[in-house]
Amino acid sequence: MRSYVPSSDPVQRFIDIIENIERIGRFTASMDLGGFAANEQTTLAVKYSLLVISEAAVKLGTLAADLCPDIAWREIRGLGNRLRHDYDSIDIVRIWLLLERDLPPLKAACLEALIALGANDPTC
Repeated sequence: MRSYVPSSDPVQRFIDIIENIERIGRFTASMDLGGFAANEQTTLAVKYSLLVISEAAVKLGTLAADLCPDIAWREIRGLGNRLRHDYDSIDIVRIWLLLERDLPPLKAACLEALIALGANDPTC
């Protein structure tokens, strides 16, 4: 079990992103777009996890881009605003494509960032 880490700790923020990507993977395991779109619980759970990812990206500030320059951090931060304020116009297909296309490289980049920050066994 991990001990408490203050919110200003970038290691914890990268771990938050990774853990929520993994949650999304569990939530959507064996689903296709149609199954995802039809499952209200899953779509809401995924949107919440995306909000957490977005907020962690905000808390990382410029360090995120310094350690992971190939990731579209501005868009990740903006996603949280869209989910909060434009929730009624979010296209479920775009969410699904984000899960398939954007989350795997984000997870890989966050794992690399943890290594660069010297995190010991960051996935525990």
